[in-house]
Amino acid sequence: MTQGELFQEIAANQSLALSFWSNIALAGLSILLFVYMGRNVEDPRSQLIFVATLMVPLVSISSYTGLVSGLTVGYVDVPYPGGGTEEALIMWGRYLTWAFSTPMILTALGLLAGSNLTKIFTAVAMDIGMCVTGLAAALTTSSLALRWFWYFISCTFFLAVIYVLLYEWPDDAAAAGTSEIFGTLKTLTVVLWFGYPIFWALGSEGINVLTTTQTSWAYSLLDIGAKYFFAYLLLRWVAANESIIGSVASGGLGSATPADD
Repeated sequence: MTQGELFQEIAANQSLALSFWSNIALAGLSILLFVYMGRNVEDPRSQLIFVATLMVPLVSISSYTGLVSGLTVGYVDVPYPGGGTEEALIMWGRYLTWAFSTPMILTALGLLAGSNLTKIFTAVAMDIGMCVTGLAAALTTSSLALRWFWYFISCTFFLAVIYVLLYEWPDDAAAAGTSEIFGTLKTLTVVLWFGYPIFWALGSEGINVLTTTQTSWAYSLLDIGAKYFFAYLLLRWVAANESIIGSVASGGLGSATPADD
């Protein structure tokens, strides 16, 4: 199908289109709100957290525009358990969103925790690996087994990210004096991020229990919580606690040891 035909098909499915447009609207409002919230932030580390977090809705509004326009969607003959294939609308543009936005979320969280560059780089690298192999799983049509093997690889990368969030950064956050807000954001992130591989497996890319529209809404609602709500909670706290963020002896992206007076 041509891009124009895909655009018309998406527009004709009002529920599917609304799952895209709702995120475009919320991303746009979030951009304006976050810029306003950060207008008086002066601490360099706090500013870096704001910039990283602001990139999340900026990426999202671009990506969802690609989806609703038909630019980053396409039909793929998906092999399903039980034999045979079925043509399914694959929203591969979502993987571009995740590949660019989730590293910014992790960067902001790592900075909040006062973590070092090695841990932040590890989390970001594993996260990108998760997104790229997830895209490979969605687009592999030659073999059902290989399709799910890609999914398994992606989940392995995902578990590495979860390990950093649950076992590495909490100690750093405690040393940096940000453990309370970090704990809230960590829990929110882990709970919502687990939804993505679950809905992938249940949706049209997996075993096809959920329709394409249902899968799209599941992803869109997860994005609203994991991106915009997450970002609001983070930036509200950072704007009110610049002195705590600034006290982290970072050297840019450094350690979780508080700075000497």
